[in-house]
Amino acid sequence: MLSILRRANRAIRLLVVSMALAGVASTAGIVSAPGAAHAQAAISEIRVEGNRRVEPETVRSYMQISPGDAYDSFLVDQSLKALFATGLFADVRIERSGSVLVVTVVENPVVNRVVFEGNSEIEDATLEAEVQLKPRSVYTRARVQADLQRVLDVYQSQGLYAATVEPKIIELESNRVDLVFEINEGPTTKVLNINFIGNRAFSDSDLKEVITTTEKSLFSFWKSTDIYDADRLNLDRELLRQFYLKNGYADAQIVSGVADLDRGGDGFFLTFTIEEGELYTFGDVRVESSIPEVDANELLGQQLVETGEVYDATLIEKSIEKLTLMVAEQGHAFVQIRPQVDRDPVARTISISYVVEDGPHIYIERINVVGNLRTQDYVIRREFRLAEGDAYNKLLVNRAKKRLQALGFFKTVEVNVEQGSAADRVVLNVVLQEDSTGELSFGGGYSTSEGVIADITLKERNLLGKGQFVQLKLGGSLERIQVDFSFTEPRFLDQNISAGFDLFHKEVDFGKEAGYKSRRTGGGLRLGFPLTDEAWLTTRYTLAREEIYSVQDDASELVKEQEGVTLLSALGYTLAYDTRNIRGNPTRGVYLELAQDVAGLGGDVFYVRTVAEGRGYYPITEKIIFVGRVTGGNIEGWGGEELRVNDLFYKGGETVRGFDRGGFGPRDLLTGDAIGATMFYAATAEVRFPLPLLPEELGLSGAVFADAGSVFGVSDRAQELDASGKIKLVDEASIRSSVGASLIWNSPLGPLRADYAFVLSKEAFDDEQAFRFGASTKF
Repeated sequence: MLSILRRANRAIRLLVVSMALAGVASTAGIVSAPGAAHAQAAISEIRVEGNRRVEPETVRSYMQISPGDAYDSFLVDQSLKALFATGLFADVRIERSGSVLVVTVVENPVVNRVVFEGNSEIEDATLEAEVQLKPRSVYTRARVQADLQRVLDVYQSQGLYAATVEPKIIELESNRVDLVFEINEGPTTKVLNINFIGNRAFSDSDLKEVITTTEKSLFSFWKSTDIYDADRLNLDRELLRQFYLKNGYADAQIVSGVADLDRGGDGFFLTFTIEEGELYTFGDVRVESSIPEVDANELLGQQLVETGEVYDATLIEKSIEKLTLMVAEQGHAFVQIRPQVDRDPVARTISISYVVEDGPHIYIERINVVGNLRTQDYVIRREFRLAEGDAYNKLLVNRAKKRLQALGFFKTVEVNVEQGSAADRVVLNVVLQEDSTGELSFGGGYSTSEGVIADITLKERNLLGKGQFVQLKLGGSLERIQVDFSFTEPRFLDQNISAGFDLFHKEVDFGKEAGYKSRRTGGGLRLGFPLTDEAWLTTRYTLAREEIYSVQDDASELVKEQEGVTLLSALGYTLAYDTRNIRGNPTRGVYLELAQDVAGLGGDVFYVRTVAEGRGYYPITEKIIFVGRVTGGNIEGWGGEELRVNDLFYKGGETVRGFDRGGFGPRDLLTGDAIGATMFYAATAEVRFPLPLLPEELGLSGAVFADAGSVFGVSDRAQELDASGKIKLVDEASIRSSVGASLIWNSPLGPLRADYAFVLSKEAFDDEQAFRFGASTKF
């Protein structure tokens, strides 16, 4: 019985399983058949819905699947991505309706106009040029965010780091919007302080003269150099590096240049970290040539480096450029000159070997200039000593880049080299970022000779993008009024010649010194050109109307005789030689100048005036500097004409400290008036040093000095009047001398200097002034 039940149970289970399997098979056949047919069915139509502005065919053109194709979910997904990527749509859906593929789109609105609100520091036109969204363009959130960042970048470049921008849209009919950028400019974020770490050889004030960024001051609202700019910071790092390489520190590194925004967001603190290394001098200099036709000894005599001189990387570069051009002129256009440097860290010398060899024969196919929105192409191209079709020389290209940087027109200069149309052709891409070149500055101060002084200067260094310089200066004091206008073309006739003209008007009150006032109005032409890298010759012609007026009743008879108007026509020149390492506050080098003018080429005045000056700077230690100065001049009449009092030399505390303006020299004792001299000379020895126990950041330094000089010689007319008793002439050629001490302060307002002098030798009729104070500032 049990076995019968077991068999029956087994049979029932087999029957259930069999029926289940049969049912599954039957069901699968019913479902899969239609499903399989559906998967294989072709798309009969692509229908576009929701579009208003975009044509259906435009939508279909982005589809990766077409009518007649089998449905493919991967291609549908790719179509969806392609439609979103157009930026035309805010939303896209793709659905199937039988054999029809339905594409439903929601179009992005069209920008009706772009408006800026709240901006006062930056004009609408500037911002409009930056943003990419324009009227009639398609609005997308991504584009708005990108434009928002562009607007912020513009504000940051102007030092407005606290600026905020909020975009808003105003919906209009026909799926259009007005885009409004609401701007809160905030305060200008300026450079509050500039610090240097690791500098021993040069003070902070010296290095501040090298860089282009300046600190915020009370009167800095008219300039832009105290606004933080990341590009300018990079430029300053490079300027510091070049400065150290020029002044003997071959291993110097500018480790970092960091800008830190203070907690309140009011301004930046710039910190330059410097590793100076040791001071080097030049050792042996050699020239090695692998080109048989090139005479190494001839080249050695033409290079600029001298053994024993302080190391100067610019002399090596200039020597290589000079030698390269020399060899190229001998028929070796592809010459390469490589400097091999041999350091001796014990002797602290650097020996130089110029290796002359033939380089690869590559030509310049094209020079492209990009980024010069204002500067004319020819202003940039003329700084290259190369043109299309010339032999490519990497050295000359690098030198051209440095000349472009030295113009001061550009924040950044890059010269990229890419392959040309052939293996022996290259294309030079000059990529520039322009900088502001206009400047409005004010000056103010006080001096014991003129009292309160002030001036205003408007200058443009790149007039109309032509590289020309123009300046208008208005200045004056209680005793002087002066207006000067000058224009300079630095590359006259596309040559390395500077040409320009000057217009001037000057009135000076000499009432205290000589009992008269003078007025001078006129203009001049000038032409200048370099003789060497350090020497410059400037020639000039001057035409001026000169007047002596308001002569006091108690003035000298010599002055009364010369009251009236004369016409000056003079031709002159100035020869200058300059090797100073820092123009503003030198610590090494010399400056020599010789100027001569001949008046009488027409006009009423006839004289030959010669003035010479020499200044030398020598570092006794890294911080103590010796300064020496000698100067002298002479004026002689010719053609039988008398010298006028306003053409003669008047000297005082500016020549020998301890004396008043016009305080020594020939004098009429009857009136006490200075009557001018025909000759003068003077010498100064000064030692400048930092003040002990005071932090260097204060910018205070001291000096001790010794001055000596003399002013003497009078005109023939003065001697005649003396002989007739109309004046009582005194003219002593004795040496006037003094010693003293100075306090110098590189203040936030500009350089201030106070001198106290003790006169060692003088004449009884001289006017003394023991304390002399002068202040001036440019901001």
